[in-house]
This record gives sequence, structure tokens and C-alpha cells, in this order.
Amino acid sequence: MQLIPVVDLKGGYVVHARRGERDSYRPIHTPLAATSAPLDVVAGLLALAPFRTLYVADLDAIAGKGSHGAVIDGLRAAFPRLDLWVDAGEARADQVHARAAQGRGFCVIGTETLPDVAAAKDVLAAGDVILSLDHDAAGPRGPVSVHEDPALWPERVIVMTLARVGSGEGPDLAALERTAARADGIGRHPSLYAAGGVRGPEDLDRLAAMGTAGVLVASALHDGRIGPDTARRWA
Repeated sequence: MQLIPVVDLKGGYVVHARRGERDSYRPIHTPLAATSAPLDVVAGLLALAPFRTLYVADLDAIAGKGSHGAVIDGLRAAFPRLDLWVDAGEARADQVHARAAQGRGFCVIGTETLPDVAAAKDVLAAGDVILSLDHDAAGPRGPVSVHEDPALWPERVIVMTLARVGSGEGPDLAALERTAARADGIGRHPSLYAAGGVRGPEDLDRLAAMGTAGVLVASALHDGRIGPDTARRWA
């Protein structure tokens, strides 16, 4: 299982994400970095452990209020060995092709930004993308059929429970189990990644025992619940 750190970008800074309430996100304060500047925070994360992949959420782009494209280019230049998974609200095939052609990381396609299943089919077939099955406290976000039809899913699928992000309530094991069961039902075995609520080493052990391919984590890295030894074990 792979541990994947997350940086959420808003207004040029890395912000502290909590429960998907994006209007309330503020620049992060972390012992891993002197500032909330993206380059500083990512350098601090890499000092903790030699992570291979970084998940970048461009919250301004997702909200249609700008873009952190230049910041992402800066991260790519500063950390060339790091694979970038970028959620920038992209929902069209031409956007997937453009990101691939420019070498600006892998597109994360979040169901919350998909207008309908036709758009989902088009963009998910456009290249090597990662699907994020987004949930909140009310249930699935975006077209329900995308959540329920594993025939549409690419080889990498994130089970994202926004209501648990930054909450410390533990990962959504039930959502992971449902997702795996749906895929097994048609003989598919995509790599599943957990996102939201991880508290510490015991959660990582539990997720690994379930066969989870990876887990996205932010808060537990910054507040020390996942320390260097554990981070390096799963990096």
C-alpha cells in the first residue's frame, strides 16, 4: 500500500482542509514547513518520507475561480521525481489530453464536477486518468450511475469521503467495501485508494489488510499522528 500526501491549494497557499467546507479553509500551519507556500510544504513532506506521489487539489480551479497551474508547474520543476495527481475540476477529454501533453501530472476526475454520465464516459476514456468517487454526508456527489457502474471506472479509483477529510474520524471502510464489492460483481479489480479521516498507523494497517492500494493523507502527517517511521514504511 502506498501513502500519498495531499496538498489543497487555495489563493496561492496550501490550506487546511476539513470536512469539505471549502469556504472556511485557511492557510495551513504545520511543523513541517515555515510557511504555507506550496514549495515549502511539499519540501517538508518529502523531508518526512520519500513519497513517490503527491495529490494536488486545485480548489480555485474546482470552484471555477482561477487556477494554480503555475504553482503546479513550479512543483513539477522543483520535485521532478514526484508523480503528481492533480484534481483541477477537469471534466473534458481535451483537458485530459492537454495535461498529458504538457507533462503536468495525471488528471483526477472527481464525480462532483461531472455534469452527467455522458460526460463521464467521454472523459474517463480519454487517457490514463484517476477517478475520484466523491461522497459527502448526504451521499454520492455527481452522477449516481458513475458511482454504481464499475464498467465505467479506470484502473485507479479513489473513494473520497469529503465529510471525513481532516476530521480524524477514521476512514470510510464501508464505502471502500461497497466499492470493492461492486467491482468484484463484474469481475473487475481496479486499484482502490482511500481518502478522508485517517487517524494514524492502526488505520493504515487496517486499510492495507483490506487490500487497499493506497491512502491519501494530509492532517495526520502535519500533526504528527503519522510520524517519520510510519510514513517511510508506506512511502
